[in-house]
Amino acid sequence: MKFLNYFRGEAFARGIHPPQHKETAAMPIRRLPFAPRLYVHLSQQVGRAAKPLVRVGQEVMRGQPIAEADGFVSVPHHAPVSGVVEAIRLHPTSNGPWSEAIVIRAHPGSTQEVLWERQRDLSALDDDALVAAVQETGIVGLGGGVFPTHAKLKVPKEWPVDTLVVNGCECEPYLTSDHRIMVEHPADIISGIAIARRLLGNPRAIIGVEDNKLDAVAALRSCLPDDGSVSVEAVPTKYPQGAGEMLIKTLVGREVPPDSRSYQIGAYVQNVVTLSQLGTLVAQGRGFIERVITVTGTAVARPGNYLVPIGTPLRFLLDHVGATDDYLEVVFGGPMMGQAVGSLDTPITKGVSGILVFRGRDVEEKAARKTYPCIKCGECVESCPMGLNPSTLGMLAAKREYEMMSERYFLGTCFECGSCSYVCPANIPLVQQFRVAKRILREQAAAEKAAS
Repeated sequence: MKFLNYFRGEAFARGIHPPQHKETAAMPIRRLPFAPRLYVHLSQQVGRAAKPLVRVGQEVMRGQPIAEADGFVSVPHHAPVSGVVEAIRLHPTSNGPWSEAIVIRAHPGSTQEVLWERQRDLSALDDDALVAAVQETGIVGLGGGVFPTHAKLKVPKEWPVDTLVVNGCECEPYLTSDHRIMVEHPADIISGIAIARRLLGNPRAIIGVEDNKLDAVAALRSCLPDDGSVSVEAVPTKYPQGAGEMLIKTLVGREVPPDSRSYQIGAYVQNVVTLSQLGTLVAQGRGFIERVITVTGTAVARPGNYLVPIGTPLRFLLDHVGATDDYLEVVFGGPMMGQAVGSLDTPITKGVSGILVFRGRDVEEKAARKTYPCIKCGECVESCPMGLNPSTLGMLAAKREYEMMSERYFLGTCFECGSCSYVCPANIPLVQQFRVAKRILREQAAAEKAAS
């Protein structure tokens, strides 16, 4: 296969510089109150859904396992609150379809201490036992990938890793939760890096942080081990610097070929928040039951970075932060790669890093923009960090030439950063077209596999 030449210069080529809107970066992490009812979906990650361990009417303690992993590429879930299992039933998800969830009615008088843990001496565990301990925490990729962390740490032995690339860029506009964790909990990140390095064969580790977060750089450098195995580098602020392929190019100077994994070129990428949870939970033997989420937007009266229990209903959270009544659009994630929420009854899941809430007039202004035919200006080509031709891909998508998009124009290389849609003067929803094309190709592949 002929590989595309994605990059030029020391950092990745192309990319964009959208307005940052990171006003919450200076706001310390605050705890969100516990909702009266929490909804823990059994499928919150890539892989198989978990299987319930509890029954309706059963009392549970905060931190107690309530669903077990169904195989290796799966994770367990834990009670985010002490209370009573009220139901196990279908419940709305952020993108529309309903899926099975465990409903817990919180004990109103409880202190909500974590009462379920199992302290571990990690030095006494072999690598397989350590991977199992990671799986027991229920941690998934918290930078947006939601792939089970323990499974990602099982790199094939034939591909030795020499560099652990730690992603602290947080290049999405509005989002600052990673930033606050780096500032307030740098030691947890370093502890998590130690666990990841051990399972990867003790490679060097480089933490990449965009240069608009120099306080985070300083905080991390204050906790580095003395042996020089971990370093921190300030990298240029440019979107999508936080994509794994881009950060590898910037920090290590290597390109990830199409249809390849980063470990095949000796690099392994992990998000700072994922590593922070590793450093916090694995030795304590606790489950992943809460995460820091940026809540902001034009319709939010009290924006900030909140520590939110997994399963908290979106409607409860919006009431607490003072979201105004005229909001029409709520987005899980950032404005570039996030997804609009289909129901305010959907709960917070492990993969939610940010919640953006916009006023009705802001949404209407955006929706009023017309879409025009492609004028072949080349702006999308100049912005695509992967060196693709979004204009051609968009025209093929309009003709439903999905196989050609994949086979001749490297559709699978697109990681849906949204740069092309952002710069398109014709307002063509390019990245949305690519998502549809990928979904149809996956469905076709699954149908062919089932038929054979």
